Amino acid sequence: MEINEKKQSFLSHLEALRWAFVRCAIGIIICSAAAFVFSEFIFDEIIFAPKRGDFPTYRLLSYFNEVAYTVTNLDLELQNRKMEGQLSILIWTCLSFGIIAAFPLILFEFWKFLRPALHNSKKKIGLTFLLSSTILFLKGVLFGYYIIVPFSLKFLTEFSISAIVQNNFDLSSYITLVRTTLLAAGIVFNLPVIIYFLFKLGVVSTAILKEYRRYAYVIILIASAVITPPDILSQLVLVIPLFLLYEVSIFLTKFGSLKIAST
Repeated sequence: MEINEKKQSFLSHLEALRWAFVRCAIGIIICSAAAFVFSEFIFDEIIFAPKRGDFPTYRLLSYFNEVAYTVTNLDLELQNRKMEGQLSILIWTCLSFGIIAAFPLILFEFWKFLRPALHNSKKKIGLTFLLSSTILFLKGVLFGYYIIVPFSLKFLTEFSISAIVQNNFDLSSYITLVRTTLLAAGIVFNLPVIIYFLFKLGVVSTAILKEYRRYAYVIILIASAVITPPDILSQLVLVIPLFLLYEVSIFLTKFGSLKIAST
């Protein structure tokens, strides 16, 4: 009898997980379909905006350094070299925007699946977890869009090993840089929430975070090198906020420990 109950419990959890994935997939598909409807606006006014000289980041920087950041379009001519290139880019871009738009739903389904296994005291952090994760994800996306992408594009378009070589950038390369940067920045900005959530579950502590701080910094450096283009400036632009977010995570766990001790 006990074995059958355990088997039924496992199957019920598996069924709940399957439906969670189904609902997430439906949400992503709906948001991706909406992105497809507005694809012309997304490409012209959002994705290709950082290559124009009137992009807000360049205009702001031009006030501080008119020589380095003159308000002119970047020397960035995009070419499509594959027959199916533009169709493939359209599909993957709409899917990426669908994931970004459906991120709150994905978080909600993730929390709803874990909630039955948690104690009542830990269920109270659910709303805080959802709201903070969503806000940090959107902030990360905006940070990647207005900071990392413009710096990366300006550096890569102006970098040259020789005057003989002419840059003819591929469309897929440009789209991949923008898409990967936005998604990666949104995810890594959730570092404090993830660490605090693990702290609440008893997986990590303030002492562990402090003890392994140097290893965490190395991992952050490696992750930043993978996410950003191979220039020092772009990596620093991402590394510094991540270092600060890690220290914020330590502060949150310390504050949480003091709060637990006082109760």
